[in-house]
Parts: sequence; structure tokens; C-alpha cells
Amino acid sequence: MSFGAADLAWALGLVHDAGKCSAEWQSKLQRVAATGERVGIDHKRVGALLVRDRALAAAMAVSGHHGGLGRVRSLAALTPEPGDRETLRRFLAVVPEASALADGPSLLPEAWGESPMVGEMGVRMVFSALVDADHLDTAAHAHGLAAPRVAPPADMGGLVRRFEANRVALLAERGDGREVSDVDRVRAALYEDVVRRAVGEPGVYRLPAPTGSGKTMTAAGFALHHAAEHGKARVVVAVPFTTITQQNAGVYRDLLGDEVVLEHHSNAELDDRRLRLAAENWDSPFVVTTTVQLFDSLFGRRPARSRKLHRLANAVVVLDEVQALPMSLLVPILDALKVLTRHFGTTVLLASATQPSFEHLRVWDSLDIKPLVDAPVELFTRLRRVRYEWQVDPQPTLAQIAEQVARERQALVIVNTVGQARRLFRMVAEQAPAAEVVHLSTRMCPRHRETALTRIRGLLDDGEPVLVVSTQLIEAGVDVDFPVVFRALAPAESLQQAAGRANREGRLPGLGRVVVFDASDAPVPRFYRAGVSKTLGIFGPGRDPDDPALLDRYYRSLYTGLNVDEAERGAVIQASRMELDFEAVADGPERDGGGGKRDRGLAFRMIDEDPVSVIVTEYDPEARAAELVERLRTGSGPLGAVLRELRGHMVSLPRAVATAPHVRALCKPVIAGHEDLWEWQGGYDVHVGVDEEAIGEDTVW
Repeated sequence: MSFGAADLAWALGLVHDAGKCSAEWQSKLQRVAATGERVGIDHKRVGALLVRDRALAAAMAVSGHHGGLGRVRSLAALTPEPGDRETLRRFLAVVPEASALADGPSLLPEAWGESPMVGEMGVRMVFSALVDADHLDTAAHAHGLAAPRVAPPADMGGLVRRFEANRVALLAERGDGREVSDVDRVRAALYEDVVRRAVGEPGVYRLPAPTGSGKTMTAAGFALHHAAEHGKARVVVAVPFTTITQQNAGVYRDLLGDEVVLEHHSNAELDDRRLRLAAENWDSPFVVTTTVQLFDSLFGRRPARSRKLHRLANAVVVLDEVQALPMSLLVPILDALKVLTRHFGTTVLLASATQPSFEHLRVWDSLDIKPLVDAPVELFTRLRRVRYEWQVDPQPTLAQIAEQVARERQALVIVNTVGQARRLFRMVAEQAPAAEVVHLSTRMCPRHRETALTRIRGLLDDGEPVLVVSTQLIEAGVDVDFPVVFRALAPAESLQQAAGRANREGRLPGLGRVVVFDASDAPVPRFYRAGVSKTLGIFGPGRDPDDPALLDRYYRSLYTGLNVDEAERGAVIQASRMELDFEAVADGPERDGGGGKRDRGLAFRMIDEDPVSVIVTEYDPEARAAELVERLRTGSGPLGAVLRELRGHMVSLPRAVATAPHVRALCKPVIAGHEDLWEWQGGYDVHVGVDEEAIGEDTVW
């Protein structure tokens, strides 16, 4: 086993279904076979009690292998019930080797006792391995297979050779006979220098690569070479947004092949059964996912979400655009990454043009973070492709910004809310009739956004007039290249990421422009105010967000100002982890007075917003969405495949907005009694998607 708990995992696997030897359970099987009746009988208690004295808290994996990890004090309170002795006798008659499990030394690896956090992660890992094996065994039985289907160990050396050969061919194709540019030379040198360091010992690495430096390819190259050098089982790349996931997965498929790269996120189309299984347990050598999927799984407790976690042991995890990690959850996230690297053989690569100074937080103050770039200031200087202009004092209006944008031939404007994007889009469209003006926000369904991005890239490549007004969804990792970018005032990391969409390829004769503006009639949203305050105190004319030294100062000031080390949410989650209360971590601690009510605001959730998905059938080039909704509503056909196809037509609305009476009137339930999936029956604007005027509220992207 990749995390050194083979004896423990064997014991848990051996006893997890011991309770099925009870006469009651066997009678249940006969009733189910005869009537189809669903009967719930606890079959986990006997096995958990059998190994509790030796497996200690890890016996929770047995008691929770269907319902999920709970809290360790519930395990301690577990007592035998009448009939358990007879059930155990019958079990040992069939599985005599299990009799040796009741007595002896602890089955836990010695290292798990070094700290409660190591033990907590160990329980998660062995729980993951148990539920994955259980699911695989059940699936094999259902399909008449003699043994579960498990992917063979990856040939990382072979993948490295394939990656390098295809990378050379891809770069040659992109060059297409043109003269090698200075940017191309810097990218090539950066790649070679970073990959050369892949022989370094496993641990935490930092790649402070400027936007447009080829970070996507360089990070993957390092990860694959490091995996081959140190015998790692897989590479997991996590990015903050599905738009980047889809884009990066496409690049990696070109370099490694469709059969190697697994794209796992909520909008991924996985019609092939092998791919669906691999997505559930990440049994693939190269996984591309979202940070939401990664960390909500890492801190979750349910079997379906947790079964992939043991794949992180002995893996290389690339956290791309790492600056996007939520501040309130930094302490538990960084602590978990530290435990993974020190005790479970994981290497973590932090990749971003906007490198947060995590080492200034106490949770990482003793961690050795290995830099992959010796002189980041020099690298950023060599790849400097933009100049910043500041329009914050005096403040312009949105109308004045629209006038400036309309005078450009090609420009991108990024604002902070959906409402601001819609208003500004219409102002620009009115003043620039000769240009194609495009809107982007998550009020557009994914299929609509993909079409818009494809159109935008085509116009840019052809040198045609195009003006884009977008929310933040475009600013991190989306591969577009404009001569000028206007960015509404936001924290420094957002300003720098937006700047990465200007003169990205360095093709302009001079520098691109980044105009930072603070419109008087488009106030900074509440969730940005702390970062904006620190940004205005450190950056401005002559003090650009591209300066690594100033960015470090900014992050230290921000962490101190927000008191990240002591923030309530992170502290409560850490305390729950220390107490091995997995339910409190995932669902929040019990509120005062108990009664089963939990404080969700103190739970680990990467996205706090409680969304409702509405299916838009109006934007439907293939004219299939309405038919698919009806199939879902009537329960006809393979519903999993129907849902996967419909995800391209879904728009997420905050629950507070979706349940407002005037909005709720425009929604029709798809499945009776299911309040999280509705069919949108209001208007769908061909430019802005679900119209904000119809919803009546200005919300964030």
C-alpha cells in the first residue's frame, strides 16, 4: 500500500462486512430476493468491534463504510448487541484468519502517532482505500467478473518520453516557420531549468512563472519527470475554474493521449464506463480536476466523495493558480498538504504568476519550500509585456470607461459582478457598433460560454475588431491575448492575473496596457474590500503588481490584517480534525443546544454559496435540451448520461436569488420534490444569458 498501512487495510477489508453473517441479515437477503423490499440492518458493528482495540480510530472506516466517517467518540461508545457473539462465531467459521485480529499490538503505522493531524489523515486514507475496494468488488460481482478491474501501474518513464516527443512536435507546429521570439526563448529556458530540478527530493515546490511563460506545460513536465524519477503513481493537476480545467486537459491530451488524461469536474462528459469509474476513484496516471473537487473531497466524509483520496498518496499534486485558494480555509488546506508531503509520499507543486507567501503563516513556517526559479524578479522583468495605468483618483464612471473601451479596436474589460458586466456590456455595445462586443459571465450556460470564447479567439487571431466585457472567470488561466485590458479595482492578485490577458504572446511592438479603474458607480464588492485596501496601500503608479517583492509584502500585510492564522473558521475546522470529528469538519460543528443542527458557516466548503442549478433549454444549437429535460423528468433512459449532457446547459443561481418569488415563478421543478434542479422558463438573452434584470439582483460571478 502506497501509504504504509497494508496490515491495517487488510484487517479492515477482512472484517468490514462481518455483520452479514448474522441470521437476520441472511433472512433479509431472502426477503429482498423474493419481494424487492429494502430492509436496513446494521452489518458494520461486529467488524468494527472486532478490530477496535487494535485499529483504534481507524475502525471508523468499518463503521462508516456506507454512511460516512462520523466522530471517534461514537466509535468509543459502540457496544455489542444481542446476537453479535453468534454472528462473530459464524463469521470466524467462514473467515478463520480474522480470529488473530482481536489481540495484538496496534495496527496503526507508528508515524500516525506523531500528531493527531497525521492520524486524522491516516484514517481518511484507509477509509478511502476500503470504500474504493468495496465499490470495485461490488461492481465486479454485478458485471460477472472474477476480480475487480484495477488499472495497472503507470509507466511514468514511457509517459515522459511521449510527453517530450509530442511537446517538441507541438512547439514546431506552433512555430510554423516563424522566427523564434524572445518570449519563446525565455519559455524554452524556463522549461529546461525547471525540469532539470525534477530530480530533487519529494516535498513542496514553488513555480513562480509569469503569465505567458508556458506554465501549463512546464508544471506538467516537472510533475511527470519528478514522478518518473521517484516512482510516483500519478500526477493530479488541480485548477480553480472549470474553464481552465477544460483548456488544460485539452493541452495535456495532445501531449499524452486521451487514454491517459482523466478530466474530472462537474461538467465533464464521461459516457465511457471506464472513464466514469476512473473519475470516481482517480485510477488514472494523469488527472485534471478542480481545487473544489480536490479539497472538498480531502475534507469530506462520505464514501462516494472520499474513495479517491488514497490516490493522493505517492502522487505529484500540481496546484495551479494557487492564489485562488479561499483565505478562510488556508490553515486547514496548508496543514493537510504539509501532512501529505511529510507522511504520505506526496509532492506538491505550487504554480502561479501570483505566488502567495504561505511561508509567512505559522502552519507552514517550518516547511522547506523548494524554489524552481532562482531569480524570479529577473524572470518577471524579462517577460514584462505590459504597463499599468491607474484611474482611481479621481474616479471615472462606468460610462466614461465604456467610452474609452469603445475607442479601442481590441480590448478586454473585467469587472467584479455580473450586474456590472451586463451594464457595461450594453454601454460598450451602444457606443461601438462597428466592433463585435461579447459578454462573458456565469449567467451564461457553459455551452454558450464555450461558443463565445471560441468566437473571441477567432476574431483575435484574425485581427478583427472585438471588445469583451467579462466577470473574473476569464482572468485566471484562460488563454486569450488582447493589446489592452481594463480591470475594475480588485485585490492585487486579481489585477496581476487580469494583466496576463494583455500582450500575452509579446507580439506588440511595445508594451500592452492594463488600465486599473475604480468606477464611482460600480463599488468594490464586500468580499474584496480587505484585499483592495491593502492593494491601494502598496501598489499604484510606478508600483506594479508584477513586482514579486511588493507582492510578498502585500500578502504578509493581508494575512496579518485578516488574522488568517487565528481566523475562526480555520481554527474550528482544525479543532474538529484534532478531535477526529469528521462530521464536524464536513458539515460544521453542532450549534449550541445540539438537536442535530450544525453551523454550516464553520464547515469546510470551498464554495460557501448554496447554488441552485437551472437548466436552460433556449440556448440549444442541437435542439436536444428540451427532450433531455423531459427524459429526466419522466425517468426514462440512462439518467446519468442525460444529466452529464445537460450540464452544458446549466446555470447556477444563488439560492437566495433563485427562491425569490418573482424568480421562483420562472422555474419549473425537473424532478418533483427536488429543490436543487429546475428548468428555467424565463428569458435567455443571446448575449448575457439569464438576464439579471429578470432576477433583480446584482450578484457575484
